[in-house]
Amino acid sequence: MLSAMTIPKVDAHLAKLKTRRKLWLDVHLYLGLIAGAVLAVVGLTGSIAVFFVELQEVLNPELAVVSTPPEHRQKQHSLDDIVAAAESAKPQGSRFVKVFYPRKSDIAYKFVYFVRDKSQANNGDGYYIFVDPYTAKVNGIQLYYPKDRYWGRPLVGFIMQLHWCLLLGENGAIINGILAALSIISMLTGLIVWWPLTGKFKQALTFKRNASAVRFNFDLHKSVGFYLAIVLLPVLFSGVYFNLPEQVNIVVKLFSPTKRPNAFSTIPLDIHSQPPQVGQQAISAQQVEMIVQKRSPAGKLWMLNAPKNKQDVYKVMKNDVDEISRFTGYRDFAVDQYSGEILKVYDRGSGSASDVLLDWQWPLHSGYAFGWTGRMLVFLSGLACPVLYVTGVIRWLQKRNARKKMAAMTGG
Repeated sequence: MLSAMTIPKVDAHLAKLKTRRKLWLDVHLYLGLIAGAVLAVVGLTGSIAVFFVELQEVLNPELAVVSTPPEHRQKQHSLDDIVAAAESAKPQGSRFVKVFYPRKSDIAYKFVYFVRDKSQANNGDGYYIFVDPYTAKVNGIQLYYPKDRYWGRPLVGFIMQLHWCLLLGENGAIINGILAALSIISMLTGLIVWWPLTGKFKQALTFKRNASAVRFNFDLHKSVGFYLAIVLLPVLFSGVYFNLPEQVNIVVKLFSPTKRPNAFSTIPLDIHSQPPQVGQQAISAQQVEMIVQKRSPAGKLWMLNAPKNKQDVYKVMKNDVDEISRFTGYRDFAVDQYSGEILKVYDRGSGSASDVLLDWQWPLHSGYAFGWTGRMLVFLSGLACPVLYVTGVIRWLQKRNARKKMAAMTGG
């Protein structure tokens, strides 16, 4: 039991904490109002983007889905035959950039082609070409990246661009990254404000029964924020990294060096193919595939990037390489386009502490690090963003109206 002399000290300490809490509440409020509306849009589109690959197949089955032949005839054509099919149907002036391998037996190869001929009026447009692996025939072509515009994109591509840059290009990506950083601060200050000064954690973690609409809104805001913070905070940080990679790299390099050249590639920029001998031609994509499979049969082929020019290398990426990690099981290869020599192998989740941290960002952001459990948690964290914004605005309006009523009653 507290003595009579102790009670005033406790009250004074509690009053000091409440004053400090009011400051954090103001920070949380204004950051939430500034970044919250955008975060609501980004979070909602991010929830949809969790199922990006599946949605493409659902919305465009005539392009992405193929008929699997009977088991005894289930043999795919060679990658060279499949590339040749895509080349025969490519739009004028376009160039093979990359191919995504089928994730299942009934899914087509998906090629990415970009127009790179400046004489073309639509230089810069990007296309998907879908090729059936069992017939080596093109299922169809989809204009996926119309140059300098967003409204002509397929629905999934439109959602992805809205999520990444708010349909404002690179400037939008920068704004989005800054707002994600502000949202992290807002989340942290929200947790500070949530912390029960009286130690009644059970009350702080539950909904009050038979509560009024005002109290229900308050409990919904604090509960969603608390329970999903453990997912939302790393997702927000990875969003900052993907939109502001150079700035994040500056910070992480203060702690340890990193070999990653950027957020989207693990192959150092100074790795190039050796100059070819006279008359030497570049090897085919199928040859590259065979070289990589012979070197490292573990995991599944995921993506192959074609060389951008005569000095560039093939880049081959595999996932589900369990010998690396069941969470970040990605292995990337750089292959000389003339000799076929493997110039670099990068196992994600290895290297310095900074490399490991950055390698984790995509698996965490997408939820793939923890399979369907991770993806569903990221999906829910995205839905939490509009919920937190709407309940936060309602809470702010409720308190503002209450202050106005009090001022009217007191004549203030």
